[in-house]
Amino acid sequence: MNTELVVFIVYLCFMIGIGVYFFVKGRGSGEKEYFLGGRKMGPWVSALSAGASDMSAWVLMGLPASIYAAGIGQACIAIGLAVGYALSWIFEAPRLRRFSIAADDSITLPQYLTNRFKSSSKALQILCAIIFLIAYTIYAASSVKACGTLFQTVCGNIFIAGNDLLNQQIFMYIAAAIIIGYTFMGGFSAVCWTDFFQGLLMLGALLIAPIFALGLISGGQGQMTVEALSQANPDYWNLFPDWKTVASGLGWGLGYFGMPHIIIRFMSVRSDKDLRKSAKIGISWNVLIIIFSVAAGCIGHLFLGEVTDSSTVFIQMVRTIFPAVISGILLSAILAAAMSTADSQLLCASSAFASDVYKPVIRKNKSTDKEMFWVGRYVVLIIAVIAVLIASNPNSQSIMDLVSNAWGIFGAAFGPAILLSLFWKRFTFWGAVAGIASGAAVDIAWLILGQQNPGSIFGLYEIIPGFVVGLLFAIVVSLIDKAPKKEVEDLFDLAVSDQID
Repeated sequence: MNTELVVFIVYLCFMIGIGVYFFVKGRGSGEKEYFLGGRKMGPWVSALSAGASDMSAWVLMGLPASIYAAGIGQACIAIGLAVGYALSWIFEAPRLRRFSIAADDSITLPQYLTNRFKSSSKALQILCAIIFLIAYTIYAASSVKACGTLFQTVCGNIFIAGNDLLNQQIFMYIAAAIIIGYTFMGGFSAVCWTDFFQGLLMLGALLIAPIFALGLISGGQGQMTVEALSQANPDYWNLFPDWKTVASGLGWGLGYFGMPHIIIRFMSVRSDKDLRKSAKIGISWNVLIIIFSVAAGCIGHLFLGEVTDSSTVFIQMVRTIFPAVISGILLSAILAAAMSTADSQLLCASSAFASDVYKPVIRKNKSTDKEMFWVGRYVVLIIAVIAVLIASNPNSQSIMDLVSNAWGIFGAAFGPAILLSLFWKRFTFWGAVAGIASGAAVDIAWLILGQQNPGSIFGLYEIIPGFVVGLLFAIVVSLIDKAPKKEVEDLFDLAVSDQID
């Protein structure tokens, strides 16, 4: 335990060091530098940062736990994510980067959607900011909870003897303080560079642990055989157990088209040439991560047998196989996964409030760069505190459930609006408002009905009906609304031309 803890501390100090470096480097810079890194991100940093901010602790704890407990049918989630991620890089990323530049050099997603229609109304920015603050607080809570679970499993009751819950809460506070630290100081650049290193660490851990465990199983050291597992759960190896599981799993891929903390990376890349490189790197990384996450759940079940808490499968597998120094490094990947997503979420929510509500609505565009520099940081702090309170609540949902809820809201609300804004010239401002509002509302309503009636049609993942309804409302309202002005159509033509690199 002591060795693993020392490795954790060294790793966390490295993350804080990156934040300090970019704080000193960016002191006196404006909101574009803090929230978008000045559009200077290279292909490797952009690709791995986008991937790491996507693959939070659920890829090392949530998804393997689902595979471990429910069977290979949960791999439909992995298939849906791989397809959705690839399509977002190939079709959405190039256009979003160019459109955001053409739309008055927008630095946030709500700002882009407003500028895309040359609108003076702040309705869309405020609506987006509200959804951001709610969903990102829930999403960040899942990452904080994962950090607490990891530290509690590894370090035990080093604070309060015999009380797992209080120890876990203390660990959550420590993890949140570190995440806040480097995000508060370094902004987008610090987040991207920490995510870059964390993405490499996550990939290494997921490649190494299942392969070593499989080797030990082949040597007869596993606790369970394939036959024994099949007898205990006849449907465990069934990839397509029922239509709702398959449809819900594939539906996860829809989330990528509207996930702000991921697609904001598309806007930050230096050039179209770098973006094409980023796509190849990012898609390859994503596919490998997902494949080995599924493998971790299956192989973990065979290697460990029955465990009390399925969310700790990867942790227990690593600690059983490797000596303390190696297990400390590999388990740092869980910290990396949790932190790389939480920092991006905090920054996205902060930028939505500071740039899209505080600056244009509260301050009427009279705020200074220094003022915006600090407002963004204070919002990061407030959201993080609320996320910690949610995560530390004993009645809060599992890591996978929290991620699923936030993922569904974002995908249903923003996915249709973003895609239509990039590919449909007739799309209007009020069509975007209707699509975002209806998508979010249906997603939340379906989630509530699904929790009350899990065996019914409402057991289908809420992102699917939310996305469909949001898309329909956006199209219908746009067709009813007046056609876009000529200047809006000119912006569209400019963005799809080759005039923007």
